Amino acid sequence: MYIHRKLEEKITQRLLHFDDIIILYGARQVGKTTLINKVLQKLNKKFLRINAEESIYNSVFSQRNLQAMKELTQGYEILFIDEAQVIENISINIKILHDAVPELKIILSGSSSFELANKIQEPLTGRTKTYLLYPIAVCELNQIYNRFELKQLLPDLLIYGAYPKIFNLPVRQDKISHLLELSSAYLYKDIFQLAHIKYSHIIRDLLKLLAFQVGSPVSIHELAITLKISSETVERYIDLLEKSFVVFRLSAFSRNLRKEIKKKDKIYFYDVGIRNAIINNFSNIDYRNDIGQLWENFIIVERLKKNVYNEMHKNIYYWRTFTGAELDFVEEYDGKLTGFEIKWGKKIPKPPKTWLQTYTNARFEYINRGNFLDFIL
Repeated sequence: MYIHRKLEEKITQRLLHFDDIIILYGARQVGKTTLINKVLQKLNKKFLRINAEESIYNSVFSQRNLQAMKELTQGYEILFIDEAQVIENISINIKILHDAVPELKIILSGSSSFELANKIQEPLTGRTKTYLLYPIAVCELNQIYNRFELKQLLPDLLIYGAYPKIFNLPVRQDKISHLLELSSAYLYKDIFQLAHIKYSHIIRDLLKLLAFQVGSPVSIHELAITLKISSETVERYIDLLEKSFVVFRLSAFSRNLRKEIKKKDKIYFYDVGIRNAIINNFSNIDYRNDIGQLWENFIIVERLKKNVYNEMHKNIYYWRTFTGAELDFVEEYDGKLTGFEIKWGKKIPKPPKTWLQTYTNARFEYINRGNFLDFIL
């Protein structure tokens, strides 16, 4: 089953009407290659698709040899380089090719940001349009399923997440095997290959600690003590995991009030199925003691997908005071501030008094199983 991706039409139109270099980022196995193949089929233009991990092509695009690049791409209208992050000096070489052959449309995909391997993107500044592809979004599933059906899918989404292959695996054990394979070194192998991390077990141990702390502010110092490494190393590893699109941060919102927590970030996973695989817990949602954490992670990442795909550039945070008042999620957009409380149960929470008193023009909303689709569709 192919699930139509929100970015398909955007990338198609960009290629038709603009001369930008298209960069498509996203974790491994989220469907980048499938998406670009769909776009290429739709355009009906002569294209060259290459895998940057093949040495013959890697060699051509890692040297500042315009003649070699022109010979390889001669006669083609579109060039698609998959896994471009593994090519040394990819940015400067693509700039050279783009400037010399502006009529050639260029698409680059990467399972990690080019910065991860010091593939500095500055040479391409002003020449690119960058997109981020997430695991399947509920707003994409909505093209296939109605609201009733989406609610029936919720237990599976919370347990197995939304990587594309999951939707084509009807057997529970096959889903679990796929997620365990993904959550092994494969998902973040760029970190080991490109950032030269030797001790893979530390990355796995860090991810497990982060998985158990979803929804709570993370202490870098405490992580460092537990892992027996420096705080600077912990920060670097988390940064690498972000650049490989495994996790993302939510910073604390504050107007510099002394009573508000500002320093600690919350860290969420781009896919809750990966989070469950890391802790090896695929239990039914009715028997989990972490359902609140799962629900919060799921809702926030689905809202993030919706905002990004609709090009709504919102600032997102969490909010908490030292006295215990908190909001799970805060959005700042067009000068307006909205705080959200995310609850698995159906009880309607009251807004924190401190929030209303401090930010008199801010709004408050709650998200639960009854209204979550309005929030993420």
